[in-house]
Amino acid sequence: MTIAERHKYILEQLNKAGFVGVTELSTQLDVTKVTIRKDLKLLEDKGLLYRSHGSATLASPYVNDKPVDEKQLFHVEEKKLIAEAAAKLIKDQDAIIIGSGTTVGAFAQAIPKNARLTVLTSAMNVTMALLDALEVEIVQLGGVVRKSSSSVVGHYAEEMMESFACSKLFLSADGISLEHGFTTSNMMEAHLNTKMIKSVQKTIVLADSSKFGKKGFGKICELEDVDQIITNKNLPEQFLHALEEKGIEVILV
Repeated sequence: MTIAERHKYILEQLNKAGFVGVTELSTQLDVTKVTIRKDLKLLEDKGLLYRSHGSATLASPYVNDKPVDEKQLFHVEEKKLIAEAAAKLIKDQDAIIIGSGTTVGAFAQAIPKNARLTVLTSAMNVTMALLDALEVEIVQLGGVVRKSSSSVVGHYAEEMMESFACSKLFLSADGISLEHGFTTSNMMEAHLNTKMIKSVQKTIVLADSSKFGKKGFGKICELEDVDQIITNKNLPEQFLHALEEKGIEVILV
């Protein structure tokens, strides 16, 4: 196979899945990983893709901080399906933590109004969504308000977390990368999310497939620190296999 044929194949796979891995391409094209890395470098120089460690994507993998009212306009149907699937994981009398973001905001709205549970959250939109759920006891974390995410961060919120132990954490992420794990665009929010993970028995990430292959400035945790991911069926197979190999249960909706 010529260089031109390899490049054509790589771009076709990228257009199909939005993501390619060096190892997979090496096997599929029967060439060394060094050759694939050189191919990706040439294609990146032409502005046709973005390289990362061991992979490449069509779009830039870096995420920027966007206001929550802007983010909630994207992938609305996917978030609704993810939220409904997550709501089925709640048990009577559960004590859960809900992070911040538009997907977990949709999850809060999907929680049955007659549910009996305790919800600890940093997100004000989550609190507002549950105000008329009479059997839900809400514990609102305090701290510095991040207006872009309608949530609180900082020392006071992290200190409060040390006083609680909950069964499940429902968390969103701005980026999910095989190399960098789960990330968000704000380092203070990432640090608070890390504290949340330490306070629960089970961590469940709610994220549509557009978040995969992306990475933000603040690292939340490694892939192995999460127990379950709920996402939509457009998730590329490379991610699905890699996550399942790490023992993470993936629910596709």
